Amino acid sequence: MLLFLSLKTVPQQNDHPMIPFDLKKAEYLYHFAFDCIDREYPNKPGSVLGDATYLKQPHEEHPAFYGCFDWHSSVHGHWTLVTLLTNFPDFEHHDAILTKLKANITKENIEKEMEFFQDEHNSTFQRTYGWAWLLKLSEALREWDQPEAKAMYEAILPLEQLLAEKFIEFLGKLNYPIRVGEHPNTAFGMSFAYDYAQKYHPRLAATIESRARDYYLYDKGCPLSWEPGGFDFLSPCLQEASLMLKVLPEKEFKTWFADFLPGFADNPGLFMEPGIVSDASDGKLAHLDGLNFSRAWCLFEMGKSLNNKGMIDLGIEHFNYSYDKMDAGEYMGSHWLASFAVYTLVKAER
Repeated sequence: MLLFLSLKTVPQQNDHPMIPFDLKKAEYLYHFAFDCIDREYPNKPGSVLGDATYLKQPHEEHPAFYGCFDWHSSVHGHWTLVTLLTNFPDFEHHDAILTKLKANITKENIEKEMEFFQDEHNSTFQRTYGWAWLLKLSEALREWDQPEAKAMYEAILPLEQLLAEKFIEFLGKLNYPIRVGEHPNTAFGMSFAYDYAQKYHPRLAATIESRARDYYLYDKGCPLSWEPGGFDFLSPCLQEASLMLKVLPEKEFKTWFADFLPGFADNPGLFMEPGIVSDASDGKLAHLDGLNFSRAWCLFEMGKSLNNKGMIDLGIEHFNYSYDKMDAGEYMGSHWLASFAVYTLVKAER
């Protein structure tokens, strides 16, 4: 009960100073993705080689998503550019960005991508992190009011449908959630996929709602003191809370959240501070800047829903800590961090 009383005393969310998603930020952020979606090397394939014929150049294996170091970063790099153009239709670099997007997201290229996911040795490739980002990209293309977007969406639709079905199949087999702070985190994948599924795939949405309850409904006392892990770019506790915020009714979520993170709503700053990157050239250590962004977007989601200024302020602190560090000239961070920053800005605005 103390939790709910404290929530009612917080100022109205309209009084919360938020981070503007403005043209200055778009100018700063766009080039990270723009420069890498057609940069083939260095490259981390992450696939299984069935035999010697599998040895191919990245652009041959993944003609749509071969850049940005790895497949999933390429996908969310494309999402970043689509999102920037959606939010800033008159953006100075609009035509150059659109040219690159149209070159990659074609019917022929997506057919080749689908062949890869249907290969017996790579049917679980990018499960579920890359799958979730592909659904997020497809969602953005579907909702982008631009003639060229329609053609790109129609091209990517078969891959969207394939990965949505793979998601349903996988959740049906996954007996226990994966709670790590990196790519396999189940709550992250389900949360991103749910955003898409709520609007466009009722069967996937229903599956996520059901499995979220199976996995997380009885969780209590999430150990925030264990976070962050040295390679984390996701907060296991906050990602889980973010998912449950979406799938539970408001009253049920508040009760669940009070048990899951007891005391957190009263003073969030006591429980966490921004992660510190000791070496931005080390791809794993650079993950912690991504953690700051992903924590921020979860805090914005929950802070707005619960009308909790402390969560929003903590999210702003996390965002600001890492925002200016992306342009440090280290590709291990720059090939993906702008996507996380843009997604955080989207959550700050909504």
